[in-house]
Amino acid sequence: MEPLSHSEENIMRILWELGEGVIHDILDKLPEPKPPYTTVSSVVRLLEKKAFVDHKAYGKTHVYFPAISRDQYARRSFSDLMKHYFEGSPKNIVSFIVQENALKPDEVNELKQLIDSYYPPKS
Repeated sequence: MEPLSHSEENIMRILWELGEGVIHDILDKLPEPKPPYTTVSSVVRLLEKKAFVDHKAYGKTHVYFPAISRDQYARRSFSDLMKHYFEGSPKNIVSFIVQENALKPDEVNELKQLIDSYYPPKS
């Protein structure tokens, strides 16, 4: 799976939210200043080439929909992030988050409980 550019990822987020839509539906969801119709259409066709998007044709109208789920993309993106920036180590990711003060105390407790639910302490 190829990585997505920022604009491609924005379009995918919209399609995941919509479920399906024509180019005008996607344009309606984009923030101002809106890109030209042709730009959005080109990005969607590129996403289709990359197998992220598919379409149903109704005459000359194409209705586009995601070919992969948000979860599939998230898993792949997270895996790439972990491999490329954290040497494939979950410990390195958690260490980074802690060092960046990105966790609140209650979140630390929730994470401990989550880990304990998957890996109960041995008696």
